[in-house]
Amino acid sequence: EHHTVLPCENRAMSGTPTPGVFPPALDSYSGEAGLAVFDILARRAAAEPLLAVATGLFFLALVHTFLAPKILALAHRLEKRRPTQADGDESTAKTFRIEMLHLLGEIEAVFLIWGVPLLAAIIWSRGFAAAEYFVGHLVQFAEPMFVVVILTIAASRPVLQVAERAIGLLASAGRKTPLAWWLAILTAGPLFGSLITEPAAMVISALLLSRMFYDLEPSRNLKYATLGLLFVNVSVGGTLTHFAAPPVLMVAGKWGWTTGFMLQNFGFNAAIAIGIANLFYALWFRREFRELALRAAAQPPAPTVAEPVPVWIVFVHLALLGWTVFTAHTPPLFIGGLLFFLVFREATAPHQSELDLRSPLLVGCFLAGLVLHGTLQAWWVGPLLGGLGPTALLAGSAALTAVNDNAAITYLASLVPSLSDAGRIAVVAGAVAGGGMTVVANAPNPAGQAVLGRHFESGISPLGLAAAAAVPTLINLAFYL
Repeated sequence: EHHTVLPCENRAMSGTPTPGVFPPALDSYSGEAGLAVFDILARRAAAEPLLAVATGLFFLALVHTFLAPKILALAHRLEKRRPTQADGDESTAKTFRIEMLHLLGEIEAVFLIWGVPLLAAIIWSRGFAAAEYFVGHLVQFAEPMFVVVILTIAASRPVLQVAERAIGLLASAGRKTPLAWWLAILTAGPLFGSLITEPAAMVISALLLSRMFYDLEPSRNLKYATLGLLFVNVSVGGTLTHFAAPPVLMVAGKWGWTTGFMLQNFGFNAAIAIGIANLFYALWFRREFRELALRAAAQPPAPTVAEPVPVWIVFVHLALLGWTVFTAHTPPLFIGGLLFFLVFREATAPHQSELDLRSPLLVGCFLAGLVLHGTLQAWWVGPLLGGLGPTALLAGSAALTAVNDNAAITYLASLVPSLSDAGRIAVVAGAVAGGGMTVVANAPNPAGQAVLGRHFESGISPLGLAAAAAVPTLINLAFYL
């Protein structure tokens, strides 16, 4: 009755999970040699039914993410008919329903919402101590915290000014037309992610696209095509180094991958695929880009910063950005950097923009919920990946990424001891290539959605995003194949 849950106890001599310990370690299962994947999963689910419950809740959360835009649209329709206070109890009830629909329609909150029944199931089945140990020791929240910090600093005025000037130099080659800005942002922005990390590249690219492109009100198809390109390009654009992309970070140390290795096996392919995908959509929408150029010429120029930020302030912001990247695995250090940033920002307020923590915090909530659920999916993802060859791993990893964070996929693959070198490359290639298919597929995607969601009526459609991302995803898969 007073059993303490410890990692070393997460095994049993008989080869089956130890009763009362949750979740069981993958190497605590035995007697699975020669069994089909379905039989392995059935055996594990029978040995630990709570894992099947956790996976069921995870897939319900995924369904919820697809329904969230429709729920939000319903909330907006009801809000237009919001009753007055004179309606009494009826007004209070309808207002409560509207607010609940807003909560349920917030994609960033979905996984945390479904985390409540997950924790309730663990507490009911194993007790509060097991749930406390699971959340406090087994679930790693460093990445969500890192993303909150990196997004907050990357969205600051000095950093955005530097990024806009760098990308503006590329856009000036095309006379800074909407197409020139579009190509420059979607090419250079994601590739910068290999240096400043993918979350920072996502927020900077999304903010620039919002100002330089989406404010011109392009067609719905071009809006989605741009969003799909952005998500896929950012996912593969961080693979020129071994420290910038979350799915690479998960395995680089364990597998001994260096920046040279990443450039040779991923980086060059990613850069070429990004260019080809961008050119494909540029040619496909060439007529609309000409119309947007005429529309932009008739409008006043996009607002720019009134005066340049002093160089020394820019240097401090870039140094804090670098510090956050360097200490990405040590939350006390990069959170300390965030606290210094907040103080420094107040001291240099005349050269700063308004601080908006809503988007970074919402993205952090989304990732925290995703990590909470994803930690309990190893029992079925591992067997699915372990029995596949390199080509099947490439396709399978890309497919699984559509319903799970790609960093979780590569992490789970790192737990498969029989994975060959070609299989390892295939898993990571599929994970990064498929990282733009859904909002949950890649950690920085919720940040892009938070910035650009206002340009889509009734929110971003999951099916619209998947259709738009299909072409660049297939192009990347062809290069990695």
